[in-house]
Amino acid sequence: MRSSVLSVVLCCAMTGASAWAGEEGTRLLRFPDIWQDQVVFCHGGDLWLAPAAGGTARRLTAHPGQELFPRFSPDGRWIAFTGQYDGDEQVYVVPAAGGEPTRLTWYPAEGPLPPRWGYDNQVYGWTRDGEKVLFRSLRDAGGGTDTRLYTVARTGGLPEPLPMPSSGAGDFSPDGGRVVYSPLFRDFRHWKRYQGGWAQDLYIFDLASSQVKGIAHSVRTERDPMWIGNTIYFASDRDDYLNLYAADPATGAVEQLTHYDGVDVRWPSTDNVSRIVYELGGQLHIFDVKGRSDQAIVVTVPDDGLWKRPRHVNVADKIEDFDVAPHGERAVFVARGEVFSAPIAKGPTRNLTHSSGAHDRSAVWSPDGATIAFISDAGGEDEIWLVDQAGTAPAKRLTSGHAARLSGPVWSPDSARIAFSDKDGKLFVATVADGRDVQIADHIWGAIFDYAWSPDGGHLAFSMGNPAQVSQLHIWSVADGTLRTITSEYFDATTPAWSPDGSYLFYLSNRSYAPMISDLEWNYAGDRRGGIFGLALRKDVKPLLPPESDEVKLAKDDGDEKEGKEEKKDGEDAKKKGKEGEEVTVKAAKKPVVIDFEGLAGRVVRIPVEADNYNGLVAVEGHLLFSSSGPNFYGRPNDDTHRLRMYSLEKREASDLVKAGLDGWAVSADGTKVLVQQGEKYQLLEVKKDGGEAKAVTTAGLEMDLVPSEEWAEIFDETWRRFRDFFYVPNMHGYDWKAIGDRYRALLPDVAHRSDLNYVLTEMVSELNSGHTYISGGDFQIPDRAPVGLPGARFELDPEAGRYRIASIYRGQNEEPRYRSPLTEVGVDVKVGDYVLAIDGVELEGRDNPYRLLQYKTDPVTLTVSSKPTREGAREVRYQPLASEQSLHYLDWVLGNLERVTAMTGGRVGYLHIPDMGAEGIAEFIKWYYPQLRKEGLVVDARGNGGGNVSQWILERLDNKVLGTRFGRTTELPTTYPATVFDGHLACLINETSASDGDIFPHYFRVAGLGPLIGKRTWGGVVGGGNSPLVDGGEVFVPTNATNDRDGNYIIEGHGVDPDIEVENDPASVIAGRDPQLERAVAEILAAIEREPRSLPPRPPDPVKTPSH
Repeated sequence: MRSSVLSVVLCCAMTGASAWAGEEGTRLLRFPDIWQDQVVFCHGGDLWLAPAAGGTARRLTAHPGQELFPRFSPDGRWIAFTGQYDGDEQVYVVPAAGGEPTRLTWYPAEGPLPPRWGYDNQVYGWTRDGEKVLFRSLRDAGGGTDTRLYTVARTGGLPEPLPMPSSGAGDFSPDGGRVVYSPLFRDFRHWKRYQGGWAQDLYIFDLASSQVKGIAHSVRTERDPMWIGNTIYFASDRDDYLNLYAADPATGAVEQLTHYDGVDVRWPSTDNVSRIVYELGGQLHIFDVKGRSDQAIVVTVPDDGLWKRPRHVNVADKIEDFDVAPHGERAVFVARGEVFSAPIAKGPTRNLTHSSGAHDRSAVWSPDGATIAFISDAGGEDEIWLVDQAGTAPAKRLTSGHAARLSGPVWSPDSARIAFSDKDGKLFVATVADGRDVQIADHIWGAIFDYAWSPDGGHLAFSMGNPAQVSQLHIWSVADGTLRTITSEYFDATTPAWSPDGSYLFYLSNRSYAPMISDLEWNYAGDRRGGIFGLALRKDVKPLLPPESDEVKLAKDDGDEKEGKEEKKDGEDAKKKGKEGEEVTVKAAKKPVVIDFEGLAGRVVRIPVEADNYNGLVAVEGHLLFSSSGPNFYGRPNDDTHRLRMYSLEKREASDLVKAGLDGWAVSADGTKVLVQQGEKYQLLEVKKDGGEAKAVTTAGLEMDLVPSEEWAEIFDETWRRFRDFFYVPNMHGYDWKAIGDRYRALLPDVAHRSDLNYVLTEMVSELNSGHTYISGGDFQIPDRAPVGLPGARFELDPEAGRYRIASIYRGQNEEPRYRSPLTEVGVDVKVGDYVLAIDGVELEGRDNPYRLLQYKTDPVTLTVSSKPTREGAREVRYQPLASEQSLHYLDWVLGNLERVTAMTGGRVGYLHIPDMGAEGIAEFIKWYYPQLRKEGLVVDARGNGGGNVSQWILERLDNKVLGTRFGRTTELPTTYPATVFDGHLACLINETSASDGDIFPHYFRVAGLGPLIGKRTWGGVVGGGNSPLVDGGEVFVPTNATNDRDGNYIIEGHGVDPDIEVENDPASVIAGRDPQLERAVAEILAAIEREPRSLPPRPPDPVKTPSH
């Protein structure tokens, strides 16, 4: 016995490397389940069956959407799964022997969700009698973390929630009377060895008594509960990596069953008899709980490789950059990592790079018209590449030796040099003749993006931020390699643009100081402060905008006219023939630009344009081109105000080339044409008032031969490099990032679907043990999601009548589009309890599902309703449907909390909830904060806060203090100084899903001494960053900066913010309609009011100022 146990331990104590090395069969077999001698799993987005002993699999489903989470029924006849047949995720069943799937759920799924949020309607199993399917859904959630378990009959009908208020994975006890579950769901989060507040524990819930008992707890994660006999099995990473464990429900004793190191036991599932199947390093394993044996099974999937097949595709929907030829003859587009040359009017579109395995980007046309430069990772790292504009020769790499993400490139006007930068702030200039580059600057704040060459190619101007983060202009001179700072350290100067004659250097600067005034409080915000300025580069240059005066014009001397014509002739551009006889213009050399650096900063001219938000600037002959974006709003789009403008230096007036909807623009090297983007439309305009006759540029010819396996390899490598280059600490948390990349790269041959690639990427970045390591999106080719015309209400079945009726109606707030509740709108006569007999004339019977009849409804829906389950007295009502009811569910919860606090305190204490620290969060704060300023106390609820970046705005208001008061004659009530300040007592509610900036907010709430934190420990993810696009439309999110305290110490990350008063919202209380956390917050505020009453003073006696006084 002792030796057999030892052999099992040895079998299970494999390292990650050995678990993945030299395995036979197909890997990336995901979400497995087992029944007797069969296993079912997902591979390549489809479901497959294979012998439990290993062997060749057979396909069970085949569809463009994914089929996921298969689970055998207890008798093995059926397999329930989550499928995307109609675009979103719904619950289906299919005969285990094969056949047509039957759809069981119809309520629209939330999404598509990024991988870290998993999938809506995720199937977990069956009730023990095999009559119902168990699944997790967001259908009654007010946010992405509020998931719950439901069951739906195998024959269909409305799903029924299990009583637990929130839940992730779960499984029924053998007698069906209890459920082992996790109240929290984070099974897809990209964070290994996590031990913050969101770490999952397991509990047993008694369905009869609503009592809860803890069964498995550690500082890390317990997940994937399975109930076999008298034992609960689960996966936990309490020993660094996910392994199988067993727990005794009676005693709570926990035993570790597997001991894998360096690789995780993923997605275990059981036959509820004696075996557990799971994924390990992409391969399936079966663990026998009776014999305590663990065996890898080798499965070969005879997949036809549909999603890996090379295909010819149009990529016009994947354009990421563009430029225009020197005289506007053609456009260059970068789309899905390929560089294309497209005609403005006539001729073929040419794919210049044919690089399915590379991400080519940032293509720019040389001023001489002969060459296109671009950045490519074709050699494994970003480098500058060149390709002949006519496509007559393969692209060639210009630079070498770079090992960081590059930006740029920008040609010198003589086409001899190219400037480019890297993510570390280094600015380089490469010589085209030999490919050598020299570093000319190093920016302390990171990448430089705004560099421009002088007309002669002898100088490069750019901006860099100083230690105070004020951007200053700099000029580097080719001749002597000198770098000079040319603008003030006090005022921003960016986006340099040289005049064509080399006399002026124009730039943008925020130099308007009249602030916008808030209508919420007596405060200000800076916006639309930008202006355009020009530096006279020599002391002898002519005034740019001399005083105007009407004077007599004298005839010019004939000799002067001839000389002028000869000079123009000397400066004419040459022509050369391109492919198929097309003329391409070659720019002539310019006269050397001479700069008097002494006193340069003082020789400044302000261009008389109105202050605005400017974000682009180009100088052409006689004009300045610039783009503006109008006022900035948080959470309100202003894209329609983006415009392209032109200022005439002669006429001294600005006009619009593009009045609205500008998304991008590029000016030809000769300054006569500009290519503009508006949405998916591109057109070429002339640089003159009103843009001349616009020429539409077609992108229909942007086609490429896509080889998915090559593209997936590039996406993997680019993702790996993004983390190498941008992760917030260069030591990668102490991990060998190269070794991790090599380990996960070995799985690429088995990637059969874009979802498989995302899975591999998320597993790789999860190894860094960090928050905000996200992967999302990509080319999934999933069918469009079917719209469902939701009424803002809930249905219930009257079993006796066999009819559906309205169980509840969300009250809504119809003044706000977000909270529009259709059945409460004026003229819609529907009440709770009314029977819905038909939808758009189609009879709704009890054996059907009302949401099935609401599919594809976007126009007004007609309901036939009655107070009785018969047609007698029936009436027809019409409503304008919703696409989602999540906002209404959220509002209903908030209003319920507000009413509860009002009732508990007689209106003395207020309440507001902040759902995130983004657009919705700041809107909700503004909406509810100011009307409650004169309450004696305020509950600030940050539970479930999804993060963002506005916490400091909110804290600034909450931390404001009343310094004095003001009284007027017509009222006995004072106002405060400062105005609009809350002077009552505060308490903040937090829980496990208060995350990111929702972590930072309660931390600094405590630091500021605003009041107690009540609830549960928060998520603990405060290293932030931003999204970056991948070649197929996917995104990678790299944490680039950390949160630190005043002394520079790292805080919050990986642990979360502990409450001052820990309160659990236990299921029994919540089921009974209570909120213990909210109740405790109210109690704390009332106690504080009792200890320290705060109220504004009454009006003082009128002063008497007569002489006798």
